[in-house]
Formats: sequence, C-alpha cells, structure tokens
Amino acid sequence: MKILSDFKFNGEKVLLRVDFNEPIKDGRLASNFRLRATLPTIEYLLEQSAKVILLTHLGRPEGKVEEELRTDLLGKDLSLLIGRKVKKLDGCVGEEIKKEIDGMRPGEIILLENVQFEPGEKANNPKFAAALAELADFFVLDAFGQSHRDYASISGAPKLLPSCAGLLLAKEIKVLSGVLEKPKRPLTVIVGGAKISTKIELIENLSIKADYFLLGGALANTFLKAKGISVGKSVIEEEMVGRVREMNLDSDKIISLTDGVVSASPDGKSDSRVSPIGDLGENEMILDIGPKTVKKFEDIIKQAKMIVWNGPMGLFEIGSFAAGSAAIAKAVAKSGAFSLVGGGETIALLEGLNLLDKMSHVSTGGGAMLKFLAGGKLPGIEALNNR
Repeated sequence: MKILSDFKFNGEKVLLRVDFNEPIKDGRLASNFRLRATLPTIEYLLEQSAKVILLTHLGRPEGKVEEELRTDLLGKDLSLLIGRKVKKLDGCVGEEIKKEIDGMRPGEIILLENVQFEPGEKANNPKFAAALAELADFFVLDAFGQSHRDYASISGAPKLLPSCAGLLLAKEIKVLSGVLEKPKRPLTVIVGGAKISTKIELIENLSIKADYFLLGGALANTFLKAKGISVGKSVIEEEMVGRVREMNLDSDKIISLTDGVVSASPDGKSDSRVSPIGDLGENEMILDIGPKTVKKFEDIIKQAKMIVWNGPMGLFEIGSFAAGSAAIAKAVAKSGAFSLVGGGETIALLEGLNLLDKMSHVSTGGGAMLKFLAGGKLPGIEALNNR
C-alpha cells in the first residue's frame, strides 16, 4: 500500500477523505480529537502546494440533509487549528462544486458538505463514486474510523483515481499490525462497553496472543449469564449467550467481575450498593465494576507490557457508576505499558479525566479498530492495497 509521504505534489487537486465525526453539544464541537489527529496529513499536503479538498461525514443523516449536521462547525474549528481559511461549500458533487474547485489556488483548502447527506454514499453507488473522483487528480484516505465501511467515498472513489493512505491511516495500520504480529508480553486486553457481539471476534482472534482479557461493562453481564451466574435485570444480549458458551469460559486468561456496583435503576436516582457477583436481587442491575474487581484488574495492568483497551467498565456518564472506569483509566495511564485505546466512549472517558495524552496511541476508530484486531478485512484499506 502506498503512503502519502511517498508522493510529491505541485498544484494537484487532492480529495482527502477524513473522519471529522466529532460530537456536537449546544451548537459547538464537544471535542476536536479527530481534527487534530488528521493535521499532519493536511499540513503535508499544504507544504506540497496541493489544492486540498476535504470530505467527511458527521452524525448519521441517512441520505438526507439535516441542518444541524452540516460541516460548517468543522470548517471553523479546523481553520483555527491550522491558521488558514477553510472555505466551506454546500454540496459534495456537481458542476457548481467542480467550478469552485477548479478555481482553487495551490495551498488552499475547501471543505465539502456532509457526504452522508448523499444517498449514494452508503449505497456505494458507482455513479456517486465517479462524481467524487471527477473532483480531483488524486485521492488520499485518512479516515481510519470509516475504513471498515464499504461506502462510495471509502472504497469506491479510491479505485477511480491514483490513491494512497494518509499519514494517520498509515500510523493506525502500523500500530495495530504491531499488536497482531509482535505483541509485547504480558499483553492485557481490556474489553468493556455494551455489546459482546461487537467484540467477541476480537477476543477469539487475540485469544492465543493475549495473556489476559479483563471484561467489564454491560458485555460482561452476558459472559456471566453464559456461566450460569444470576445477573438480576442487568442488560444482556440473550442471543449471544449460546455463542459465548462456546468459548473456554473457565480459561485463566478471562477475568471478569467478582463484585459490582448495583442498583435498581441506571439513572443514578435509586440507591446503589456494592454486591458480590451472584448475590444480586432480581430487580437489581450491574452498572459498574466493584472495588475488589478494580483491585484485581489493577494488579494485572501493573504487570502488563502492552495494553489494548476498548470500552468503559460501567455506565460512566452517571457519577454513581463512574469510579470503576476512572480507576482503570488511571491504572493504564500509570502502568508504563504500551497502551492502545479506542472507541468513542473510551476516548470521551479519557478526555474527561485529562488522560488522553497519557496513552501511547489513541485510535481514531472504534469499530474499525475492533475489526482490524479481529483479523477482518477493511474495505477502505483493501481498496488501497489493490491500487
């Protein structure tokens, strides 16, 4: 696969597919993590006097215009970050867009409208992919967080233009490949969040390489249920219980909760208590890992040389159920191990604790990171490999 640093530019129009899917709160960006992660690629192109055409999605507009998901806010924040004007256009394709792009000067930046306003994007419509390709002389994919999607701007357009991986995408591939090919031992994989269905393939693929799996979050409830342990009215994926039972549930590698913070309600308004696992009332649910589990996890994390973490340990957005996730975040930050973290909730947790910069590598992809580490093929990367 070719990488951006292999190329020189001089006035070429470069269509740069980025992932600027940042959270918006009260009409402002709540984070600019993904914008900052892509700056090296943008700055490289500007230094090369390329004409930079940025394309991203924002939210999930499902093929129709949603005013609150226009990319104007992204353009304003990016302009502040790079100290240059970013011209925002109100579309992705068409003659008016082409006319604006053809009038660009080297070193200028245009930001197109939300690509998922277009129904042809998720459908990977060949005509829409061709219309995108007509805008530029060269295509750069830097949207690792979308590289597992078979969309027009991810796997369609790069087949129609000279194409390569951006600096961020190349870095993500290098770091994740290192986990699969040359992991440092002991390797500890921390898996949390809501659904075990999205992470079971990662667990299976890393089962030989990893020394420990630490399970928390709602997905651990399904694991406990599969072991025949009562979890009260905790959230579980009933359809996954059978699949989980096919795993070696008694493996010394898989460490789950011994105690949890439980309550009758997830809203934080009901009383909560610490309970040994298996001793819940039938109307209680597990909403965080308990102090004994935290201690057990901390001891394993201290010994690790490499840590992979995706997903919080509990419902950390509610103060009553945030302590477990915070403790694990601090343990990872202090461990001295190479730490690879990813997933939107995990990043939000670390940002809230001001620990993001304490991690060795923060992946811009949640689902893409999981699929890569599970050994799956990512359509965006496959499209570049075939160029």
